[in-house]
Amino acid sequence: MTFAVAVCTSPLEARAADIADTTEAVKPSQVTEGSNWEVQTTLYLWATALEGSLGIGNLPDANLDVTFSDILQNLDGAVMGDILVRKGEWMFLGDIVWANLSDKVSLNVANSPTLKYDQQLLILSAIGGYELPLNIDALDLSVTAGVRYQQLSSQTTLQSGTFPISVNREHTEDWIDPIFGLALQYDINDRWQINGLTDIGGFGVGSQLTAQGFLAASYNWNDRVSTALGYRAIYTNYESGNGSNTFDYEGTLHGPFMSLGIHF
Repeated sequence: MTFAVAVCTSPLEARAADIADTTEAVKPSQVTEGSNWEVQTTLYLWATALEGSLGIGNLPDANLDVTFSDILQNLDGAVMGDILVRKGEWMFLGDIVWANLSDKVSLNVANSPTLKYDQQLLILSAIGGYELPLNIDALDLSVTAGVRYQQLSSQTTLQSGTFPISVNREHTEDWIDPIFGLALQYDINDRWQINGLTDIGGFGVGSQLTAQGFLAASYNWNDRVSTALGYRAIYTNYESGNGSNTFDYEGTLHGPFMSLGIHF
């Protein structure tokens, strides 16, 4: 009888041991890994310079060579930030760059009229990404796809120096581009990370070509706060219209940036 009981209970004991071993092997972090949402909001300052050319109508193209100090002197306002959401192998990044610039000059002609120029720049980006199965612990590399919306608005005002007479001219161009690229995150250690982003798009849908490059080193002060220093560049080649309605813009916004990130 004793032997029979032993034979009957041995599989149960073995099964219980297997369950215990399995419970021991699967830690809570492994159970929840990839199932939690990670959210980071970031505010940043992008010290941009602008190089390229701009052509409007039948006027000759104007060369653009504006340094960051030039932009800063004429900057009326700016908003720059992004939000990054991760869940498992998936990621989403939304980014906004808005800046309002203005300048005015007195012309050395009769009545000394004043020429004032206002410009607004808006860049909105939205991309989704999926992590590639590289099986490298410290490296995450994702393929990305999304859209980038750009808008350039300008207003020129010529005001007489003698009479209360002014002439205004406004022009707005906006377009949206599909973009495809890669996103990288490399963990140097628990505190330091390298982050990179690159994409290319346009293909005649909006612009003829647009491309972006971004690389930064970030430091996690704690579980909630991080800061980063890096460099970013966005190139755009856009054409529209013909004759007096032609608008040709080819430019590269580039420069260093610093950011403050809040993690949830």
